[in-house]
Amino acid sequence: MRITRLVAGTVTAGLLGLTPIAIAAPSQAADTWTTTTVATPSATKLEYGEDLYVSVDISSSDGYSPGSTDGTSTLYALQAGATAWVPVATAANTYSSFYDVKPAMNTTYKVVYSGYTDTDQGTYGDNYTPSESAPFTVTVARKITYPNSGFVIKGKVTPNYGKKKIVIKASRKQNKGYKAFKTIKTTSTGKYKIALPHRGGTWYWSFTVKGDSQYLANGFVWKTTVY
Repeated sequence: MRITRLVAGTVTAGLLGLTPIAIAAPSQAADTWTTTTVATPSATKLEYGEDLYVSVDISSSDGYSPGSTDGTSTLYALQAGATAWVPVATAANTYSSFYDVKPAMNTTYKVVYSGYTDTDQGTYGDNYTPSESAPFTVTVARKITYPNSGFVIKGKVTPNYGKKKIVIKASRKQNKGYKAFKTIKTTSTGKYKIALPHRGGTWYWSFTVKGDSQYLANGFVWKTTVY
């Protein structure tokens, strides 16, 4: 009977005259971080024609903000009565705010961050998930113009206030006691005109345009004095 003996031992590649095979270390996978987007408007009530800016802060779960070129942030708007969000502007970089935002009517806004995926394989890059800010609403009052002095009051209400009412009330005191005086209507282009009576003493006249689903109410108080 032939017996085969197994000899345990360690033989290095060098002793055998073999070249060792290099084994590459696995590539480092990029980390993925969740993000949070916060949008803050400079104002929430405006008169038609005025503008505001929206400051934006994008942070991530690693405690830092994405790099300035790591994705984009876009301002979206939903006007009163609309059902679909519309992109208004895209920021130059993730650190930018949105300036000269001019709502045409009551409008809800939000900022959406696109997220970012590092496509440079084999690096210690970072990936960021998309996120969006909480919506916020900016209300807009119609603009009503008027003269600087006199008893003939004329001006214009914009936008879209043709053939609509302006309610005028009168009081001897500036902050209270107003009673109905007259209701007038604008022209088809929103213009109005009225000559106030020359009442003795000091009188205060309140001019008001009503609000609706698209615009806030607005108005002004006019003072006359007859000695």
